[in-house]
Amino acid sequence: MHVQPHPRPLIGVTTQTLQAIDNIPEGLPHSWVMNERYVTALASVGAAPVLIPLLTDDAALRALFESLDGVFIPGGVDMDPGSYGCDRHELCGTTDLPRDRVELLFAKWAAEEGKPVLGVCRGMQVLNVAAGGSLHQDTTVHYANAIKHDYYPTAGFARDYLAHDAFVVPDTRLHGIVGMDTIRINSMHHQGIERLGRNLVVSATAPDGLAEAIEGDGDTFLIGVQWHPEMLIDSDPGARALFRSFVEAAGTFSPAPAYS
Repeated sequence: MHVQPHPRPLIGVTTQTLQAIDNIPEGLPHSWVMNERYVTALASVGAAPVLIPLLTDDAALRALFESLDGVFIPGGVDMDPGSYGCDRHELCGTTDLPRDRVELLFAKWAAEEGKPVLGVCRGMQVLNVAAGGSLHQDTTVHYANAIKHDYYPTAGFARDYLAHDAFVVPDTRLHGIVGMDTIRINSMHHQGIERLGRNLVVSATAPDGLAEAIEGDGDTFLIGVQWHPEMLIDSDPGARALFRSFVEAAGTFSPAPAYS
């Protein structure tokens, strides 16, 4: 049966605790925030984005999840190593435990129900941890022969600076979307995938072999990329195709019927 696409698929975008960001002045009200670039990128390809609050009320979060057609997990601060069973290394950066909890919940729910999900940078790492994987807390120390991955704006690089190549694995969903074996990507991270999670495959790698993209091994849309395509969406057809494919998948998502 043909599923009629939603006019504007409702995409949930997770948020971050303001106070978890470095150099935030003291005394500001406790707040949940997110970079508007993710939201405008999603809207530009036909989504109706909404921000997901970091509530402790799981019933409220579940109700919100069920209203969504897709879940988008953006970049941000490091995941707490406790979420993947490791002690904290001195090079692990700022963390946000409420964000970890909510994003892991939404990632697990989406994987269980086949709801489309796209993760960017930290978001890819969340998808991996939600599937039982682990992370290198700092690639320069923990990943052999690592190239430079941390082209942060705070170090003088533009967020759309194309830092290095990524090699896209043939016959993956990502390859079908971007239509290229090699793409040029921006890079703003110091952590990366160590142990790959269950039911995931690597769909792109950096020149040093570090995973640059992962996806689910089934038929549902579950993709994580380590770079920041939201910054390239106006100049790179592959980046725009990735966002568009995600929103199109969300637009045709139909949950499995419940049987009593």
